[in-house]
This record gives sequence, structure tokens and C-alpha cells, in this order.
Amino acid sequence: MGCNDKRCPRGKLHCFNWLEDIPGGLSDFDIVEVQFKNTRKGFYRNSTNLPLAIGDMVAVEASPGHDIGRVTLVGKLVALQMRRANVKPDAEIRRVFRIAKPADIEKYEEAKARENDTMIRSRKIAESLHLNMKIGDVEYQGDGNKAIFYYIADERVDFRQLIKVLAETFKVRIEMKQIGARQEAGRIGGIGSCGRPLCCASWMTNFVSVGTSAARYQDISLNPQKLAGQCAKLKCCLNFEVDTYVESARQMPGKEVRLETADNTYFHFKTDIFKKEITYSTDKQMAANLVTIDAARAFEVIEMNRRGEKPLQLMREGDEKASEKPRPIDLASQDDLTRFDKTKKKKRKKPQKGNGGEAQPKAQNGDTPRQEAKAESAQKPSGGDGAPRQDKKPRPSGANNRDRKERQPNRSPRQGQPKGNNGEQRPQQQKPSADSKPAQGDAPRPNRAPKAFRNEQEG
Repeated sequence: MGCNDKRCPRGKLHCFNWLEDIPGGLSDFDIVEVQFKNTRKGFYRNSTNLPLAIGDMVAVEASPGHDIGRVTLVGKLVALQMRRANVKPDAEIRRVFRIAKPADIEKYEEAKARENDTMIRSRKIAESLHLNMKIGDVEYQGDGNKAIFYYIADERVDFRQLIKVLAETFKVRIEMKQIGARQEAGRIGGIGSCGRPLCCASWMTNFVSVGTSAARYQDISLNPQKLAGQCAKLKCCLNFEVDTYVESARQMPGKEVRLETADNTYFHFKTDIFKKEITYSTDKQMAANLVTIDAARAFEVIEMNRRGEKPLQLMREGDEKASEKPRPIDLASQDDLTRFDKTKKKKRKKPQKGNGGEAQPKAQNGDTPRQEAKAESAQKPSGGDGAPRQDKKPRPSGANNRDRKERQPNRSPRQGQPKGNNGEQRPQQQKPSADSKPAQGDAPRPNRAPKAFRNEQEG
């Protein structure tokens, strides 16, 4: 069921009719509850016995004319709501004219569309008259013949001139109503710090004064930014559980009581109402040598001090071992943001391949046989008689590059090279240059043909 439906059960200040389906005539009552804009409600008599249900739009009696509202409660529960709202039984109750017609609804929507513009213009008029007041909301009557201006003022305001100017400007009957900051927040509505709609805009009808003592009983820090609501006053929810805290505090020792032991004097530090535990400190001004005991042990020590006895320690014997609980596992540690900051493991290098295309086997220390042979040749002397190897003379960089080019075979096939028996191209032999000389201590490497063509050349 969508909220646009006229029978939608959800709305501001909604009251569930739990006597609706109970037999015995409990759902029969000639007075209904009608809700208008935001938190304004009224009780009207169904003198014509109309078949009204929750959510019906009705036209009710007003002065002057009629008003349009929504039925929010019917049956015997209306009598309980009237008693809660302090409506006397002999009070004059207006009538329900009829169920709203389409023409009534259309006129009502036109009047609602003018409310915001009227509020802005009325604020400018009040400012021009130098009135110390704030117009918080404007509500038009269902027939558009009357407008109610809700304002907030810290002191008494003479707005007789303002009423004349507003009546001439908007051509309607003017009614002024003073409200408080909490009533204004209820009329505007919003979302509280708990994430739910404001209590004053959803179900609260009467407002009780809230003091800072309610926060002290509940051990809430006296931070004005956290204790204040959207109305800039103390939150109404501070009074919801204060009675439970006061009742529980009576079962705990007083904060001014001192506990004497054989070696120290303990002062009250804090109280846990839910666990019924008290924490004491050896210093009255700061936390020092904190000891937490239950209320029964505190009353036991107080009784011992009255008899002139002092226990050896504040805690019971055996409670120290029981208080040492295993450290809980922090499940949130696996979602730590620094888990991605670990250094990555280095990838292993692939083994070098030889002339045949196969990977060379590695020795025990991880080096290939060729690397081991080079290491051994570097350690052994080059001379045949065991004489130390003489250092090489520095050679020009051009000669080194030419030697490196001569030693590397030309693997890229070229056109015009002879092919072997199997159709492979024969690599071209490079002739050594005249100015290139073999290095000292190194035997010249013969430039031999591949094995497949070696027999033909020898024959």
C-alpha cells in the first residue's frame, strides 16, 4: 500500500486502532479524530453517522467556513485520546460536515500552494515593522478564507499593526499563534541524530521541560552540541530513560562514600549501571590504581568500615584471577587498511637457455655450469707454470665492439646464402678484420661450419 493512498496507515502522530476488530461495540463511537497540517489535530462529532474510516478526507466545521482534514482515529480509542489531550466531556465539539468532494480537495490544494510564498512575504513585512519575532509557518484553512501564522518570540510582541498589514496584503482572515522552539521543530519535521524522524514530529504531543540533571544521572558528557536537538534545546529523549537510571542508582552506593583498606583509601571514580559495578581510585582528582568491584562487595566493605575493620584489599579473594579474561579476537583486524602495504615477493628469474634451446641444469648453489666455470677460471691463474695472470692492457672501445660482433653468429637469414641438404640456409662466415687482434691469454676461436656441412668441406 503506497503512502499516496488515502488509507495509508503511516503518518505523523499515527495511533494504531487495536480495538477495531474486537466485537462488542468497542469500535462504535460518534467522535472521530481529524489531523490537519503537520501536528495540528482536533476532535469532531460524526452527527450524521457517516461511514468514516482512517484515511478519509473530510470537511469539518470551522469559524468561518469549513476546513479539510484527514481522519486518523475512530472508535473507542478516541475517548482515550480526548482524556489524554485534557478535553473535557462537556466541551463544545464541532461537527463533521461531509466527506470531501473533488471540488473541496482542489480548493484545498490551491490554498496549500500559497503557504510558502505567504510565509516569505510575511517575514519581510514583520522585518519592515521592526518586530522582534520570527514567523515559522503559515497554514491556510481548507476553503482559503483564513490563514494561521505561527511565530516565535522571546518577549511580548505588539503585532496589531502587523495583522492589519497582513489582512490588507493577502485578503484573508488572520490568526496569530505563538509556539516554542520544540513546537516549531515538530511542525517543520526532520531526521534526528539517531537516524529516525523527530519524536516531536511523529508521536509527541506534549513537551516536558528537560534539564541537564537528566544527562548527569545517565553519565552523559555535558557537550551542548551533542545534547541539543534541531530546535537548539536539550533533546526530549534525555527524559525517556532517566527514571530507570534513577531507580537503578538507588541500588548502588553513593558517590561520596569512601572505602578504607589496610593500605589505601579509595574514592568513587565511575559507575556502570548496566553491570552494577563501581570503579574506585586511590586519588580523588584523577585515575590512579583503579579497582572495579560489584555493588555487593562495595556494601560489604562499607559495613566493615562501620565496624572499624579494614580489609586487606578491595577485591574479594579469588576475584583477581577471575577478572583476567582472555583477550578477545579482533575480527576487524582482517579488514585493516594497511593489509595491502606488504612488500610483494620478487619473481624468480627464468633459467637461461643454451645453444640447443634447453634450460641448463642448475647446481646446488643455484648457478648454472657455465657460471660456475667462469667463476673457477677467474679464481685460477692463467699461466701453465702456476704464475699469476697478468692484467690486460686497456683496449679501445671500438676494438671490443668489433670482437663482439665477430664472435656472434649472424642468425638472420639473407638472400643468396647456400642451403644445406635439409633445406636450411647456411650461415654466412665472417672474415676477421686485419686490425683485430686476439686478446692476450685467449686462444683464437676457429670459425667452423655447422656439423651438417662439415663432412662435405673436409672431403
